[in-house]
Amino acid sequence: MWRRTGNENNTTEATTRKGNDQVTVALNRLLAGELTAMDQYFIHSRMYRDWRFDTLYQHVHHEMEEETGHADALIRRLLFLEATPDLTQRSGLTIGQDVPSMLKNDLALEYAVIANLREAIAVGELNGDFQSREMLETLLDDTEEDHTYWLEQQLRLIDTVGLQNYLQSQM
Repeated sequence: MWRRTGNENNTTEATTRKGNDQVTVALNRLLAGELTAMDQYFIHSRMYRDWRFDTLYQHVHHEMEEETGHADALIRRLLFLEATPDLTQRSGLTIGQDVPSMLKNDLALEYAVIANLREAIAVGELNGDFQSREMLETLLDDTEEDHTYWLEQQLRLIDTVGLQNYLQSQM
């Protein structure tokens, strides 16, 4: 993007910014999703701890830390691109009232993050920002292979062994 500034002699001087507007908008949208996931995992982990589901607490607390790492990577990339990270935006939190609804809500959030990551990867590709694309592909792998897979696995376990047996195993 070119920005022109005038001086006293009415001449112009061109300066450049590293980032493309479409890429920075996409990165900020992703940042909002990661911050939302971080907040949702935070409250869900504390609910699990309060209910004494220590195994769930430990895993979801770890996921919250990973979401924090994802947000940090996006913030660092936005700053590198000389854009302003928008930490004020969040999607609505969907806080569950029991373990199955919490897991389902977290999975729905991860599915939304995956869709946004794929869109942002395409935007990076389209605009020739291959470094952002590469970073986002790493986040996508982590989201699909770790976060989403684990949540799907927990919901399958509940279906297979029953809720009470599942909950007992999480204590």
